[in-house]
Amino acid sequence: MPVEGGKTDMERIGLFSEMGYVTVGDRYVSSFNRPFNEAASKNRQMLPGGSKEMSNLQAGYFDPHFARIFEGEGYVSLNQVRRRHMMEEARKNLGKAFLPSSGDKKPCGLGSYYGTIGGPVPFFSAQLKPRAKYEAPGKNLYTNPGKKGTGYGYANVTIGKQFSHSADFYDAPKLNYKKENEQHHHLLKGTPFKLNLYPREYFDSNPYFFEKPLPPIKKAERKELLPSPFKPSSPGKKAGGMKAGTFDPYPSHSADPYVVKLAKQISRKDVKIFHPPGGPKSRPIESIMTLNVKRALNMKNYKTASVQSY
Repeated sequence: MPVEGGKTDMERIGLFSEMGYVTVGDRYVSSFNRPFNEAASKNRQMLPGGSKEMSNLQAGYFDPHFARIFEGEGYVSLNQVRRRHMMEEARKNLGKAFLPSSGDKKPCGLGSYYGTIGGPVPFFSAQLKPRAKYEAPGKNLYTNPGKKGTGYGYANVTIGKQFSHSADFYDAPKLNYKKENEQHHHLLKGTPFKLNLYPREYFDSNPYFFEKPLPPIKKAERKELLPSPFKPSSPGKKAGGMKAGTFDPYPSHSADPYVVKLAKQISRKDVKIFHPPGGPKSRPIESIMTLNVKRALNMKNYKTASVQSY
């Protein structure tokens, strides 16, 4: 639309007239009745000769004539080709043809070398080996015969010299102890020190030991009780307003005049005033949030610590 004091849209584009629309005035054709390939139903189309089935005739192939593979080649015998190949392989052999050995040979009895590789072994034969002439060794060393006796009470029986005699008193240990004891008492200046209390073991060797003799065992005398005759109990009594069925007898009558009892006056001097105990007192307590902040935030990490970690 034209703007006041301006140009129209067509003048801004630079065209002489408005372009026409392609589908304006065309007839509506439904998409359901439209064919898939519309061009195939117009004008002349390619008409093939129909499908051909495979057969021995040339009509089933694209070429007009049957082309042979070995046409014009000479005849070659397969036996001749095999012989040539065998001759070429035989030239590669450096020696004679390999002949397999015969089967295992079994011995026919003990002492037979039939079937072995080397045959009979000479050092297993019964022939004796040559030996040097026997020379008798020299004579043995001659010594004096052993002396008889066990050594106790026999002189000159041992290897070394005989021991010289030394006096050995019968009471030598007793005499030596007596001399040492006299020398020890000679060095003492007073009587031995004795304690007033003799030390004893913490526990006695026999805890059941008692120095005093035990009193005679008293036998409790049992009085023979004569069995009293059995009396069955009387049947239960029913309460009839006179306390006949109760366990206790009827209580005796007591005079109880109808008088109002006055409360006993209590003097204030004798009785102490009751003061209740004091209850639990409150005190300032830090919250769990404050305690966790103080534990995690200290003088070493207060610069690098983040707020999200709390």
